[in-house]
Amino acid sequence: MQILLVEDDRRISSFVVKGLEELGHQVILAESAEAAREWVNAESLDIVVLDIMLPGIDGIQFTKMLRYRKNHIPILILSALGEIDDKVEALESGADDYLVKPFSFKELVSRIKALVRRDSYKNTDNDTCIEIRDLKVDLDRYEVYKGGANVDLSPKEFKLFKYLIENRNKTLSRTAILQAVWGIDFDNNTNVVDVYVSYLRGKVDDGSDTSIIRTVKGVGYMLKTD
Repeated sequence: MQILLVEDDRRISSFVVKGLEELGHQVILAESAEAAREWVNAESLDIVVLDIMLPGIDGIQFTKMLRYRKNHIPILILSALGEIDDKVEALESGADDYLVKPFSFKELVSRIKALVRRDSYKNTDNDTCIEIRDLKVDLDRYEVYKGGANVDLSPKEFKLFKYLIENRNKTLSRTAILQAVWGIDFDNNTNVVDVYVSYLRGKVDDGSDTSIIRTVKGVGYMLKTD
């Protein structure tokens, strides 16, 4: 499990990081929301464990920012503020759970596992949600997430990606793609397929060593998942 811990109290963070790593988890520590934002955009994370009282952008603001950007990664709030109103504000901002400091490490681990498990069930129960590498594609809602962050695809780019996904691990000719995505039933020497595949690769392969969309020379393309 890969966990992003956003905590500026080094006494707490060292205790949490040490305990989670001893359990075999990978922990990324950020001491501010500004630093955490870079990790959220760059890494494939399972959960964010987030302090409220942070320098600069606080935990509530950071949670709202992630949800506004349609990032649905599970968020567990840690806070010394234990009043009901504090908990309600955090949960209504988009957090999934709230743990009051001081807390037992055993309870922290239990809460983390429960949130990640719930998120996994949510994704696997919906047959229209497809996972490929670090991508999650919701075919019904026309949404793509990479490492939990929203990937902004145009309607035509999404239609192309959806067609490739539905025919994954199959070689698709440019003519077949033209017909399915653009409604053109013959190859009129247009390079629109190549252009849009390039656009798509630039977004879904960002940061990856190899593209999931393979070029099949002289034929077309294949979305490779196996």
